[in-house]
Amino acid sequence: MFTFNPQFSSADDSSTLALPAVAPGGPLAPQLLDRMHRYWQAANYLCVGQIYLKANPLLREPLAVEHIKPRLLGHWGTSAGQNFIYVHLNRLISEQLAQMVYISGPGHGGPTLNACAWLEGTYTDVHPDITADEAGMLRFFRSFSTPGGVPSHCGPHTPNSLHEGGELGYSLVHAFGAVFDNPDLLVACVVGDGEAETCPLEGSWKSVRFLNPRHDGAVLPILHLNGYKISGPTVEARTDDADLIELYQGRGYAPIIVAGDDLPGMHQRFAAALDAAYAQVRDIQRQAREQGVTKRPRWPMIILRSPKGWTGPKVVDDLPVEGTFRAHQVPLANVLENPEHLAQLEAWMRSYNPQSLFDDKGSLIAELQALTPPAPLRLGAVPHVNGGRLLTALDLPNFADYGLHVPGPGQVIAEAPRKLGEYLRDVIRANPRNFRLFGPDETNSNRLNAVFEATGRTAAGPLLGVDDHLSVDGRVMEVLSEHLCEGWLEGYLLTGRHGMWSTYEAFAQVVDSMVTQHAKWLQQCRDFAWRRPLASLNILLTSHAWRNDHNGFSHQSTGFVDNVLQRRSDVVRVYYPPDSNCLVNVFDHCLRSRNYVNVVTCGKQPDFQWLDFEQALKHCSQGASIWDFATNDAGADPDIVLACAGDVPTTEAVAASWLLQKHVPGIRVRLVNVVDLSILASPESRPHGMDHVSFEALFTREAPVMFAFHGSTWVIHSLVHGRANEARFHVRGFSDRGTTTTPFDMVVLNNMSRFQLAIDALSHVPRLRSSSLNAMSYFEEQLRTHHTYIRQHFEDMPDIRNWHWTADFSQPQSPPPLAKGQARGQTFTDA
Repeated sequence: MFTFNPQFSSADDSSTLALPAVAPGGPLAPQLLDRMHRYWQAANYLCVGQIYLKANPLLREPLAVEHIKPRLLGHWGTSAGQNFIYVHLNRLISEQLAQMVYISGPGHGGPTLNACAWLEGTYTDVHPDITADEAGMLRFFRSFSTPGGVPSHCGPHTPNSLHEGGELGYSLVHAFGAVFDNPDLLVACVVGDGEAETCPLEGSWKSVRFLNPRHDGAVLPILHLNGYKISGPTVEARTDDADLIELYQGRGYAPIIVAGDDLPGMHQRFAAALDAAYAQVRDIQRQAREQGVTKRPRWPMIILRSPKGWTGPKVVDDLPVEGTFRAHQVPLANVLENPEHLAQLEAWMRSYNPQSLFDDKGSLIAELQALTPPAPLRLGAVPHVNGGRLLTALDLPNFADYGLHVPGPGQVIAEAPRKLGEYLRDVIRANPRNFRLFGPDETNSNRLNAVFEATGRTAAGPLLGVDDHLSVDGRVMEVLSEHLCEGWLEGYLLTGRHGMWSTYEAFAQVVDSMVTQHAKWLQQCRDFAWRRPLASLNILLTSHAWRNDHNGFSHQSTGFVDNVLQRRSDVVRVYYPPDSNCLVNVFDHCLRSRNYVNVVTCGKQPDFQWLDFEQALKHCSQGASIWDFATNDAGADPDIVLACAGDVPTTEAVAASWLLQKHVPGIRVRLVNVVDLSILASPESRPHGMDHVSFEALFTREAPVMFAFHGSTWVIHSLVHGRANEARFHVRGFSDRGTTTTPFDMVVLNNMSRFQLAIDALSHVPRLRSSSLNAMSYFEEQLRTHHTYIRQHFEDMPDIRNWHWTADFSQPQSPPPLAKGQARGQTFTDA
């Protein structure tokens, strides 16, 4: 018989090492301990039933092959340990009337949250067909990991689940995001030892440095070391207790280690650990809130060593299972073919004594139901888990007050995000406890620094006299980790608050998978009416590929949007505001929206401003429009449509229109700017797509379209697929060509410069072919001149630097003025 042996500690050693003295026998009275143990057995029984049974849910008859599912799916290894934690949290909640959230980090922890929600009644509350009796238990079992049922990981179907649990690494960062500005909330975050090996989780431990006990809640990390991943040992399970203590003390925690498999000893030790941790949390908060203590505390955490597959089969086919990697998924995988395995399964399930746990109707017996916390505090009913129930709309300023004065198209140059920064400054002032701005130390760099007139950066350590806008109460959360910034924001949103994340475009891809998981959560939530809408996940991408000519190829990537657009169209929106007034319009809309991932891309460098505020308002409300100032078709069919999406592509497309009108007399050009990318798609494929009549009113039905796009060319081709004569769309965009060079050379390298657009346009206008030969030769000569000039002078040609839109097509001699408060030159040397 194989018995679990904690890898580097004994139960007695660990409890003496880290626990305060407790009463002989532990804090649990014998009767309470007995009931908690049986409640745990009930949860374990339900987890096994979810994996195996399609009939005979309470084993009222001998277990037979016909009672077993044909496909055995699920993960047993983590279930018993997580059930153990859940039962003990219920006791703490009942005694302390604490508001708590349970976050399950270990992979495929769905059986635990399903089972515990069913036992406490919250599963039935939201799924009335899954009743709290034998018939409901059978439907519960049959729905698990079956077609049309529920997955084996935590998801929106479980009322005690906060986030999408299909991918490892995000539990702790979501936990901290959940408690910021939630002073009464305690999140018990179970971190699996496999999950602990992921980069996002490794980085998440530093979140404790940003926790303010005066106005934030608390996170109680419970590192569950059960020894193994799918087939090999985990790093921290094989780490000595003393080293673990040093590691987590250095990270800012006071670890309490509980280890063993002996019962009831484990119940008593874990209960004592939980009581000690809770008391320490409340003492830290009391000192900060009542006594004004500002010294950074050391927060408690629990390290729980217990066997993988605890209480399951110890040996199968003469091989150890409990406490080994073999318990990870389905410990008895051949019960349909192997009678010995079937008998073992029946013995395993009957070892929980289901007849003593459930009454004749199949409901949990009253004695055990009494352990469930009061209704509003049940882990599946606490409103923070369904954050939309707590959501209040932001008090937003009138965004018209943040309009930039634009006397005419391209007649002023400005850094677009500066006005957005002023808008966000006043959003923070009006919403001091439910809006935060997250970003990796780039708020100033991204031109949002007006927010520091209202708040500071959240201090993660002692304040020094040389610090800039650093505050213990700061609302701007900066840390050089995209995982933390985006994950904190997700946790903040999931618990009913608002915020945004700003980052450099190239490095947003670090969190592609995080955004994917959040989008999937939002998508699945639409299937459950009881999941209330959340504030949207708002992302500003700036310092983008086209203006990272100074930083070079490493900073030049547009792929984040590529990944986002692979998500379902009813949960993602992608915007490319071409200037400051459009950016403020778009972001006001995003902050008002619900249940979306909104991605807004707009550069921070000085660039042309095209529309005044009223024009921008109309343009953004339509999603795309014809820009009359750069169009000369007089409402008739144009020879060529120049389309654009993105600030730099817009400049190049407008300049191409200027060149064509100047050098090719008689050409009819139409310029269409797109700010909301989704309108390009047909309404059949994306709900915000333009109908075909409106689409053709912009792009015509026959005219060739030269499309200058900020990102990958395939994006536009995929969106216009199905439109009339879609082959007439010729897209130029970022083709992964870049280096340290000049701003204009970046568009030349990627075949999207004004000259290349003009040449391509003329190649698609047969009626003007003979009369446009000189113009094409001139454009080609300009490209050759550019190539030589930048290598001699290290900057773009004067004709490029000084160009701006003029209706008479005369070549300007000097650049247009900068908007008030803007700076030229040095802004191109940011990191």
